[in-house]
Order: sequence, then C-alpha cells, then structure tokens
Amino acid sequence: MKRIEVKLAVPIVAPLLDVIREQAAGLRDALAGPTGLPDADPDLGESWGGELLEAQRSEIDALLGLFGEEFFREGAVSFDGDNAEVILRACAAVRLRLREHALKTLGDDTLETGELEISRLPRDVNRAFRCYVFLATLQEVIIQHLDESILGG
Repeated sequence: MKRIEVKLAVPIVAPLLDVIREQAAGLRDALAGPTGLPDADPDLGESWGGELLEAQRSEIDALLGLFGEEFFREGAVSFDGDNAEVILRACAAVRLRLREHALKTLGDDTLETGELEISRLPRDVNRAFRCYVFLATLQEVIIQHLDESILGG
C-alpha cells in the first residue's frame, strides 16, 4: 500500500477530536463489541477479552496519534501499510461506541444513510453524529486505497 496523505480542515476536525477522545476514554476499559466467544470457559473468555482490550487500546492510541502536532501544523494525516488496518479497527471501535452511547436514539438506518436534519439535533448528538460520519469517511478512504494496493492499482 502506498502512503496516503489526507488534508483536513483543522477548525472542522479539531472539535471532533474531542468527541473521539471522550469515546476513547470509555474504550480503555470496555470492548467496543462482544468477543464472540461462548461463555463455556470463563478463563479463556477473560484471557481472550484481555488481549482484545489491549489491542483495542493500542489501536485507539494509534488513531489519536494521527492528530498530533503535525496535524495541527499541516492539517494532514497519513496512512500506509503499517497503520491502515489499525486505524480502520480504531475507527470502527469508536463508531460502535458512538452508536451504542451518544447516538443510541438514532436508528441504524439513519446512521448509515445520514438522512436526518443535523441542525435539529441536540448539540452533543450533533457533534457525535458528525464524528461518526468523519470516521466513516476515513475508513472509506483507507479501504479504497487498500483495495487499490491489493488489486495492483
């Protein structure tokens, strides 16, 4: 995969980073989704869940790391073969957390189609929804370029 550099408008993205950080705090101690293991062996489930949680923390840290000093100076984030999949998973975790917490009053269809009047949403739901869409867009950019590199494009 080639290196992808995405230019972003710092004044628009900066408030969304606050939402990501808020959600990241909740993802430090709880998985975004279920482990998928049956409850038959509690020790295995605890070990597996612990490993998943540690991986999730690392992925969230990588996502937040994209938005350091360089981002605020240059307004750009970069993806390559080393961080693309990690960032995809981190975006997915934050989006799942947003869906289950800040956006739980909106249905899945609304979240996926984006068909709603954003200006009519309460301020906190508005910010959460904009963050949800922003992260989805980042995922789409990465996936598009991952597909191109896999296909030799």
